[in-house]
Amino acid sequence: MSPPRELAFETLTVHREGGVLFTEILAPPMNLLGPELVRDLVSLMQVAEADDGVYTSGDPDYFISHVDLHRVPEYRQAAAKLTGEPSVGLMFRHLSESRVVTIAQIEGRVRAVGSEFVLACDMRFAARESAIFGQFEPSLGSVPGGGAVQHLTRLLGRSRALEVLLSGEDYDADLAERYGWINRAVPAGTLADFVRSLAHRIALLPARARAVVKDRVNAIALAPEEEFRRDSDLFLETVQEDEAQRQLAAAFDHGLQTREPELDFARMVGELASD
Repeated sequence: MSPPRELAFETLTVHREGGVLFTEILAPPMNLLGPELVRDLVSLMQVAEADDGVYTSGDPDYFISHVDLHRVPEYRQAAAKLTGEPSVGLMFRHLSESRVVTIAQIEGRVRAVGSEFVLACDMRFAARESAIFGQFEPSLGSVPGGGAVQHLTRLLGRSRALEVLLSGEDYDADLAERYGWINRAVPAGTLADFVRSLAHRIALLPARARAVVKDRVNAIALAPEEEFRRDSDLFLETVQEDEAQRQLAAAFDHGLQTREPELDFARMVGELASD
């Protein structure tokens, strides 16, 4: 079923093409994951259980940048509306576990929870010229809480997962493809058509076959729910510790959660290390 016409989203624009829902994310000023975006994602997941979905961004620079670090309790409570627990990690795992087939079409930056959201999608395709990936939480004294450790270790392998998690570096689409972070890098000019064609092709398959295949792949590749719950709890614990609070304060002084400084986040992390 498609979303009811009366259902209004604050941060999402949704339209239906046949059996595919196309969802555009736009949460100014830089697509931070705050309570408004979480509430909209929860509402969409609740009404879209029969349609496959493509997620894109209306912001050319940011798909989802990261969580709004000023509003952690609020967005965690918004996530609880879906799973009964205040955990974005469990909300994302619900997306991975659902029968819906989801595709992330990435043209800008996906870092931290943004990366974790696209990792929760079933497939990821990125613009070769402009997509950027990063998992910077350890650089600020915390740990990823939305599933990055689980997904990246399975997709990239132990050594590359540790490189990504501990370097605080940005990774372009070509390297992300080589590492296995995404399915493939596609020229920006053909990305939308490629993803649309693939989504409609998948939507034509018998629903039962799609659901069984996804269930069997998840049985092999998706980490247990308890692992996501543990990472979510660890994020909340570590982000409140004194060391993390000092790192966050320094990062805010360097422009954390402001649009222009975060365009080159790896440089910001390097500046923090040299202070």
